[in-house]
Amino acid sequence: MDDADRSPELRISDDERHAVAEQLREAAGEGRLDLEELDERLAAAYAARTYADLVPLTRDLPSTSTPARRTSSVTPVSDPGKLRGIAVMSGFERKGVWTAPGSMTVVCVMGGATLDFREARFAAQESVLTISVVMGGAEIVVGPEVEVVVDGIGIMGAFVGPSDKVEAELTAASPVLRIRGFAFWGGVNVVRRPHRDDLPPDRKPHRLH
Repeated sequence: MDDADRSPELRISDDERHAVAEQLREAAGEGRLDLEELDERLAAAYAARTYADLVPLTRDLPSTSTPARRTSSVTPVSDPGKLRGIAVMSGFERKGVWTAPGSMTVVCVMGGATLDFREARFAAQESVLTISVVMGGAEIVVGPEVEVVVDGIGIMGAFVGPSDKVEAELTAASPVLRIRGFAFWGGVNVVRRPHRDDLPPDRKPHRLH
């Protein structure tokens, strides 16, 4: 991102943000960045508006002509678009084998939701789950391979996680699940749990090329 013909004040495109994000993830996979640094730089990359915003994020990393993309050994699945779930004095659930799109929205009002990503197929490089809870609750379950970023807040409630029931096993190929939203007089709990012992490798979470 430091080409001489690129003026620092010029606006950048989404493709350029994603390219820098992939370079950062590749650097983390090589051990050049720890997970905390990776999360901070990814947030800055997606918030960047100009080339000047991107330059500091990769200045201390080896340059690459084409940022490496994280790969998957499993056949890619198609992106189903968006997921919307509503639980008003009722429940909403996703578990087992299902496709997690890049954008997911769940609203719980005096109700509950459970989303178990341990067998999910991730259809995006980074999936964003927005949860709004009012006098209700939601539980988000992920496996060891999923990188989780929690941006939610609790208002007279709790928005916590991930609490680990099993140690994370993150690599450069790990799908990223960004969870944001709020819990008002309610709670959102994110927990990392092991896969069932009988779960075959092709049923574990993966991300598309």
